Formats: sequence, C-alpha cells, structure tokens
Amino acid sequence: MTTPVKLAVVYYSSTGTIAEIAKELRDAGVKAGAEVRLLKVAELAPQAAIDSNPAWAAHHAATAEIPEATPGDIEWADAVLFGTPTRFGNVSAQLKQFIDTLGGLWAQGKLADKVYSGFVSSATAHAGQESTLLALYNSIHHFGGITVSPGFTDPAKFTDGNPYGTSHVDAQGTNPVDDTTRTAARIQAERAVRMATALKAAA
Repeated sequence: MTTPVKLAVVYYSSTGTIAEIAKELRDAGVKAGAEVRLLKVAELAPQAAIDSNPAWAAHHAATAEIPEATPGDIEWADAVLFGTPTRFGNVSAQLKQFIDTLGGLWAQGKLADKVYSGFVSSATAHAGQESTLLALYNSIHHFGGITVSPGFTDPAKFTDGNPYGTSHVDAQGTNPVDDTTRTAARIQAERAVRMATALKAAA
C-alpha cells in the first residue's frame, strides 16, 4: 500500500482571491486522499503600500497565521500547486522570489519528477491569465517537473474554458470566487493528486 500523496498548495495573494482558490484546492486535495500543506509565500511589499489599500491590509492581517512556504516544503511534496495573481501578464514578484530560492534543490535534482500545476487571477478578462500560467510553467520545465494542467478532461472545463489552470476574474474585488472557479479548482486538484499517485505507485 502506497502512502498518501503529499500536496503543497503554495500561493501569493494580495487581496484574497488567490487565497480563496488555494483553500478550495486544499479542500479538494484532502478529499482526494492527499496530505496537504496550504502555504503562502513571503510578502515583499512595504507595509505602507499594504496599508494604502484597505482590502490588501485586511487580507494581510487575516492570513497572518498561514505558514510561509520554505524550500523544505517543496522537497517534501509529491505535487505542488502554485498560485499567483497576474502581474503584467506574468508571475507576481512574491511568488517568483520564492521560486528563485529553490536553486539549491534544483542543483541537487530534488525538484524533478514531481507534479506541478498553476492557478491565477486577474482584475479583468483577457488580462494575461494564460500567459502567466505559461510563464510559470517555464520554471517547471527547468525543474524537470511534470506539468499536469487540467486540460479539457472534464465536461465542466468547457464552462470555465481555461485548460492551462484554474483562473478567475475578480473585477477589482467585486466578483467573488464563484461555483465555476471552485469546480475548476476541484478538477485541477483531483487530477494533480491522481497523476502524482500514479507516479508514486510506479516508482
């Protein structure tokens, strides 16, 4: 009997949309039988910038108890789901900074042969969601990781329409995470756990 898949959900969220999706992924991973760690990456913005946006400040305070990810969490995991808001069609600086700390593990080959997938949000539609996921996956190729995107592997994926990963348009915080996004997250987490389980069993 194989041990449960170890799933790390590692994210950056300023005002809470990505954090909400991350929790949905965590819950779906647990239901799929995985041992899950929900982890945020360190905030790089100065406190003055955070305080200038009430939603950002409120979310920052509300998630203070969520542990910050370390390279050790990635080494521990069989599968990793990375989450980020889009930043000019690219990965947020906070998540990228964390990824850049993984060089030591990469040099030892400890990032290879794991399952990876990504999830994103943006303020408006067509605002770089797909390009952000593709940019994120560039790092996975360098890791020697196995990119497991959701694709159109479930009929519900034709509703949200993003085969690269779960994505949500938050309309500057006025459009909360809805059932379509939650369903997409569930499908993605289940698929990542299923593929990681198969790889672990084969090994």
